[in-house]
Amino acid sequence: MSRPRIALDSPVSVVMPVLNEERHLRTSVEGVLAQEHTGPLEVLLAVGPSRDDTPRIAATIAADDPRVRVIDNPTGTTPDALNLAIAASSHPVVIRVDAHGELPEGYIATAVRLLHETDAANVGGRMDARGTTPFERAVAAAYNSRLGLGGGGFHLAETPQGPAETVFLGAFRRESLLAVGGFDPDLLRAQDWELNLRLRQAGEKVIYSPALVVTYRPRSSVATLARQFFRTGRWRREVIRRHPETASLRYLAPPVTVAGILAGLGLAASSAVRGRGQWRVVGLLAPLSYVAFVLGGTLSARGLDPAARARLPLVLAVMHLAWGTGFLVGVPQAQRRRTDAAPRPSS
Repeated sequence: MSRPRIALDSPVSVVMPVLNEERHLRTSVEGVLAQEHTGPLEVLLAVGPSRDDTPRIAATIAADDPRVRVIDNPTGTTPDALNLAIAASSHPVVIRVDAHGELPEGYIATAVRLLHETDAANVGGRMDARGTTPFERAVAAAYNSRLGLGGGGFHLAETPQGPAETVFLGAFRRESLLAVGGFDPDLLRAQDWELNLRLRQAGEKVIYSPALVVTYRPRSSVATLARQFFRTGRWRREVIRRHPETASLRYLAPPVTVAGILAGLGLAASSAVRGRGQWRVVGLLAPLSYVAFVLGGTLSARGLDPAARARLPLVLAVMHLAWGTGFLVGVPQAQRRRTDAAPRPSS
């Protein structure tokens, strides 16, 4: 694909979807503004209708620094936030940053350099989950291992640089984003994975690099973690429904696990009622095997303090079973297409 290379001092637009982020927003934006990049920088905060003090904090940050602009996102959805911010951006490099993520020193300069060297449409790196409470540390440990998310490349420190199906967040050529129509507003989850699929189908390159690491702050309670993974599982099924060729064992393992546990418990219960003890044992094999897997994974996890390790079995079970249940439930047909979506950016 013949086109001008991204310059090392290319101007950069950072786009951030923001909703209910009063806890982390200021730290996240400060991490962006502190980046030492030789080119101009703008930050676009696409703020949704939050239930906390997020809108006031965003407005204060923008009033204090002319590089920051607030974009209204009436629907509050992530794809709309990204599309609105991309449409409002003015620079050839667009870097996505989440409002609960923290960029390390040199992240933007490294991302621009990688775009220059690889001529990719998108480069991204590793999501380094880090928690502060014992529960958050357990969630972070699950994120950063094969136990929690099945070994997605951008979760693992050992993944080498090279072409990838998807990456965490991403630094994009704006022209490539516009050429494929930005993010699909119908996908309330997994929209980044699906965008990278369309980029690759268009002949573009998506490159993972371990040189790009973003600190991610995980959910802090069982309820919020369960909701997150249930919704992610539902929308992953929708992506597979639209693109069956993308199904893989990693995505199918959680729903198969949930179905196996439910079937086993059902068989065990009916066998107990009918006095068929041997079938009750057979029925309990699936749930007991899963319990053994979770406990074995907990014991093998490295670098965890005792308080976090004690919470890891619960965290793993919530992640696996909520994701699998969401996949089995799927997205109702009436919710697969939106009528209130923001316009998609286009070239």
